[in-house]
Amino acid sequence: MTTTQTFDWRSPEFLADPYAHYKALREAAPMHFRDAAASMNEAGGYVLTRYNDMVGVLREHDRFSAERQGGPQIDNDIPRSMLGSDPPHHTRLRTLVNKAFTPRMVERWRSRVEEIVNKWLDRAEAKGTLDVIADFAYPLPITVISEMLGVDAEDRELFKEASNKIAVALGPIDDMAIAMKAMEGRNQLLEYFRNVLPERRANPRDDLLSALIAAEDAGDRLSHGELLAMLLLLLVAGHETTVNLIGNGLLALLSNPEQLERLRTEEGIEKKAVEEFLRYDSPVQFTGRVVVQETEIAGKIFQPGMFVTCLLGSANRDPEVFDDPDTLDIGRDPCPHLSFSAGIHYCLGAQLARLEGEIALSTIVRRFSNLALTDAKLEWRPAPILRGLVALPVTF
Repeated sequence: MTTTQTFDWRSPEFLADPYAHYKALREAAPMHFRDAAASMNEAGGYVLTRYNDMVGVLREHDRFSAERQGGPQIDNDIPRSMLGSDPPHHTRLRTLVNKAFTPRMVERWRSRVEEIVNKWLDRAEAKGTLDVIADFAYPLPITVISEMLGVDAEDRELFKEASNKIAVALGPIDDMAIAMKAMEGRNQLLEYFRNVLPERRANPRDDLLSALIAAEDAGDRLSHGELLAMLLLLLVAGHETTVNLIGNGLLALLSNPEQLERLRTEEGIEKKAVEEFLRYDSPVQFTGRVVVQETEIAGKIFQPGMFVTCLLGSANRDPEVFDDPDTLDIGRDPCPHLSFSAGIHYCLGAQLARLEGEIALSTIVRRFSNLALTDAKLEWRPAPILRGLVALPVTF
């Protein structure tokens, strides 16, 4: 039931196609023991490969903690983000910010997202060239979240640069230079918000930042440190994952021309298509939990303190749940992927990511009828938790 494996998440072979590795692991055993590597933030412990085992871990927060072992606070005055906290702290934070991300609130942004998508495609058309990542997938979500927060246009390049530095370090690393860049990016964002928050408290606007400052439930509000942690989470986690959803989704379409044609011609398929892109090549490949109560997974007893890694990318290709899982099918229904996690940590920004992915991918394939990959070799970013391309040059 369990084997001991050595995984090199950062190898070019793994980054290019993790799914072949996941398949071999799944077929060998439902879980594998992994020794901690000699890297700066890589955990050992048990690695789960199958969907149903992961669903249990992600949903049962009373037995599996998101407050990782060895996971310090960001700073002395900044507590753990909602992503890395357990109830009751997590419940409190989620209650305070949930209202800003309801499907109804997000849907109000549809027409503006459409405008932004077409603006960036207008620029590409005028220029005659398009790197989907740099010229489209990156500027779209950073523009949207910046506008939602009420960030001035001249500050958005800082957000892009800083979040990129942090995202590369969200995974196994053993390079001090990368760690230092991540710290630099985090400090850039913190300095910006520390300067902006007092002004926005004094002069609130009709934007998300003012709404978070004012968020209240039964007399409770976010502290200054909690606000900073929430803003970092929204910018880094939300921006990078949406970039990768768009880039990975378009690469999947260009590699499967019949599915690209379906998205171009089948009316009303956009929502199902986005769920399939999330499943087929997930922007978030794995997450972890710490056991807090003795429990059994796939026949093995786990003791408190043991670390469990959930390979979400593997769960999304599990043939026990998905028919023909290695095939892209944009009409797949149902499509119960785990790309947004499950349980109390289900992604807060899932509806916004869906909206941006749906509009971005359907618009680009319908607007550019002869969209195609170039001969350039594809390079994947060295951040295996957040799976995404360095560049995606296309002709149109």
